[in-house]
Amino acid sequence: MTAHAAPVDAAALGRLPTEAVRPELADLDVRSTREVVALLAEADAEVPAVVAAAGDAVAAAVDLVVERTERGGRLLYVGAGTPGRLAVVDAAELPPTYGTDPGLVVAVMAGGPQAVFGAREGAEDDEAAGAADVRAHDVGPDDVVVGITASGRTPYVLGAVDAARAAGAGTVGVSSNAAAALSARVDVAVEVPTGPEVVAGSTRLKAGTAQKLVLNQLSTAVMVRRGRTYGNLMVDVRVTNAKLAERVRRIVAQATGADDEDVERAVTAADGHAGTAVVALLGGVDAERARQLLDAAGGRVRAAVERARAGGWR
Repeated sequence: MTAHAAPVDAAALGRLPTEAVRPELADLDVRSTREVVALLAEADAEVPAVVAAAGDAVAAAVDLVVERTERGGRLLYVGAGTPGRLAVVDAAELPPTYGTDPGLVVAVMAGGPQAVFGAREGAEDDEAAGAADVRAHDVGPDDVVVGITASGRTPYVLGAVDAARAAGAGTVGVSSNAAAALSARVDVAVEVPTGPEVVAGSTRLKAGTAQKLVLNQLSTAVMVRRGRTYGNLMVDVRVTNAKLAERVRRIVAQATGADDEDVERAVTAADGHAGTAVVALLGGVDAERARQLLDAAGGRVRAAVERARAGGWR
């Protein structure tokens, strides 16, 4: 236990459904490979319904993040172990997919960046470190901090959300147990109670699957609500390889119905940015005007197209 570690309530921990043992699987280690794989698949198949049941809470979290980030704030994920690593993945995937600034969505991992690749399990027990790490990011009223913990009681995460609330930030808790301690300390509680694991207490399994689904929903819905798509098309995807260059051409063609020659001309003039090409083609303007319209619309392609057609924002 570290110098700042919170004492563990062994009895309370043992009562958590995510820590429960499935007695019918006491012979798991002597079952066939195919049986083990089937059990894991069956367990994971339970997760989508649990996540869907939390849809109202996820939507409330999305609205909170959209409102704060449109004021210039950030989304910060905070987690330890598996939840922290899943947060790192989600944050890393947003800039290339939606063209966001890398500083918009930040993952704060217990134990620091080195804990992404090598376990530092004791780091999760340090509540003071969670608070200090959030304060080090200069969190304020325009930000939202999302704490992620399977147990719903990880001290590092609790310390982080407490510090965030003290700084006026919005707070969201994602936990895999009902009536989690985390839920009582945040503005929006997303509880996805996944129950006992096939391997008792190994919350990288069902609980981890649920966390990944929730983060996918949260970040994707935020990007959609903030206008980073046109319909269901990724109009801000960054072109970093040949596959993505072809995807941009396909996106522009799907969005506009233009022929290959016009698409190629528009994409080239737009320096490979799909949104600019779409605004130019649908709005009947050149690439420079399309960029101006997009800037004025806060990057929202649909609004920029409508203004182009109306001759607005001159």
